[in-house]
Amino acid sequence: MPIAEDPEPRPSEGREPGGSDPSEAGGKDPFADLVLDEDFIRSAPVKEQSGRTRMLTARWKHTPPVDPGGRRSVNDGPEKAKRRFGRKPKLQVVDPWGNPRPPRRRRLEWRAPLFVVLTVAVLLASLNIDGLRTWYADHIGGKGSSAAPTPVPTVAPETAKPTTAAPKVDEKQPTVGHPWAGSPAEGWPNGAEAFVLPEAKATGAFSADQVAAQLQLVKDYLTAANLDPKVIAGGQPDAALAMLDRDERDRATAALANPSKDTDATSWFSRFDPREAIPVGDVVKVQGRISYEGDGDKGVLVHTDFSFVYPLRPGPEAGKRAGSPAPSAGAPQPTKPASPQGGGTAKPVGLVVPVDDVSGDTWTTRTVVRRVENFRFYDPGRYPVNPKKLVIADGTTSDSANSACDVYDGYYHPQFDQFAPALPDSPDARPTGPETDPYDRSKDLSAEPGGCGSVSRY
Repeated sequence: MPIAEDPEPRPSEGREPGGSDPSEAGGKDPFADLVLDEDFIRSAPVKEQSGRTRMLTARWKHTPPVDPGGRRSVNDGPEKAKRRFGRKPKLQVVDPWGNPRPPRRRRLEWRAPLFVVLTVAVLLASLNIDGLRTWYADHIGGKGSSAAPTPVPTVAPETAKPTTAAPKVDEKQPTVGHPWAGSPAEGWPNGAEAFVLPEAKATGAFSADQVAAQLQLVKDYLTAANLDPKVIAGGQPDAALAMLDRDERDRATAALANPSKDTDATSWFSRFDPREAIPVGDVVKVQGRISYEGDGDKGVLVHTDFSFVYPLRPGPEAGKRAGSPAPSAGAPQPTKPASPQGGGTAKPVGLVVPVDDVSGDTWTTRTVVRRVENFRFYDPGRYPVNPKKLVIADGTTSDSANSACDVYDGYYHPQFDQFAPALPDSPDARPTGPETDPYDRSKDLSAEPGGCGSVSRY
């Protein structure tokens, strides 16, 4: 490639600016006569800048240029490390003049997920109408009030005789799913948790350890006679019978085999005819107390006073007893029609209720049994008794709320609202006994029958 000649060759060693060797010019300096005055400066050529250069120089004087991205200069710092998971860095958007634009917010697409959730909720509700009604009755409905039901407070086992009745709670129709709805017993202890034994001390002819064993025997008997699921469902109370002394065991066995008005097995044990009433679950609510003292003859007297609340659902023949004898003292008032107090929908069970096909919104009922029992432990040194067996002492009595009167077959027969008969207007058909509150434990239990009455709640 040919090399272009320099129009103004640079002076080199041994040569003068004119391009000739100083030796050839006779050794004379070509710049010796050069004078750097004003005329020389004005005669020097000047190169004018272009118009764009002047415009950019004026703009950048106040607003420095901004790098729009995508280019790196030598003045930039080291390249940033790449982000993990292959994410690309967001590019900064600039306008035609190089100024950055704020990022554009994306519109949230919330309508589609909301429609999906609502569709699923409507579909599930349509598949479980009965459950939706029950939920509405429990959380929103209830005697025209939109407020949620008042929670029932938890109550500890009694340590002394109460001075007032159990507080009122929201009236609601009990169901299989909510068997304690509308009952103050919802806050009571479960089963044997209510049998709190007092501190055992030496009494009469017995040591503290012997008294402790007697109290434990009483607790085991109460559990076997009133809380055994097999006994409640109509079975034989074999475990409870085995704890009784011989005379008491013979009397209880006779009451089971040949029940009558004077020897009814329900005065000993809590049992329901499975054809009419079936227990709802295994939980029985219990409230009461246990105490003991000396009997004055070197023996021990153990006093028990407990109320047992049994939740029940209709059996396969529950509807057949709709026109049976009047309800017992403490049974629900039959003069007013049954209604879903507090909301709910009664399952149309008709006259026959399939035992294995009962939904959670089927109406249930409750029977409240109060037992006041006294157990005596004689001094084995003076009497021929077995100190490890129970003897029933005087003052033992029991009462039931919501069970048919004048039926002595060894079972309780509760009444269900969905089968409540419409009584005629005749005064003879109305209850003859007083109205009672089965949850009022502040009153003593009378040993004399008060006739067929009604209850304020059950």
